[in-house]
Amino acid sequence: MNEPIIARHWLALAAPKAAPALATSTVLILGRIWNANGAEHSTGNAALMVVLAAGAATAGAFAAAGRAGDPVIAGTAFATSGALALAGVAGYADGISLPLLLWALATTVAYGLAARYWRTDRRDTIAHHRQMEARRTEHGHVERVEALRAGAQIEVAREGAAYAEALAAALTARAALPGFDPAALTKAGLPELPTVAITRED
Repeated sequence: MNEPIIARHWLALAAPKAAPALATSTVLILGRIWNANGAEHSTGNAALMVVLAAGAATAGAFAAAGRAGDPVIAGTAFATSGALALAGVAGYADGISLPLLLWALATTVAYGLAARYWRTDRRDTIAHHRQMEARRTEHGHVERVEALRAGAQIEVAREGAAYAEALAAALTARAALPGFDPAALTKAGLPELPTVAITRED
């Protein structure tokens, strides 16, 4: 019933917390690299990023408003739209101030959305642990009750065997006494005792 204890590495614990900042920082860095390679003031590149960002946002809106309402697809589409918008601004803008402002905003929004899912996951994990602990406690109680019951049955059987052995020894000893008459006991109203064949040497 005991579960093995698995110690997770600190990087595995810190990776989900750092993922939103890493994602937005990666988009910002790639956007500035794109800016240095000729995307600055490029109308065609800016128009392309606007179309892609608008398309991703539209896909997210359709996914959220659809009959199925899949939140994973909608969230992915909106995240893609925001990443494309941030990359477009980082690649088209002259300075670094506006891209940094949008990066900070996108990182804050990403952490706000991630915190909501982290809280849900933590609640589910706590509920699962509590359910497993209650189940383990219940199984342990059932095992203890069954062990006590089995021990009591073994003790009763042992005492019964000891009593039967003592009774058999007493009957044998009494039947060996001289002048013992089982018929006299029966006439006196006592229950009939089993007869014991005793061979005597004259």
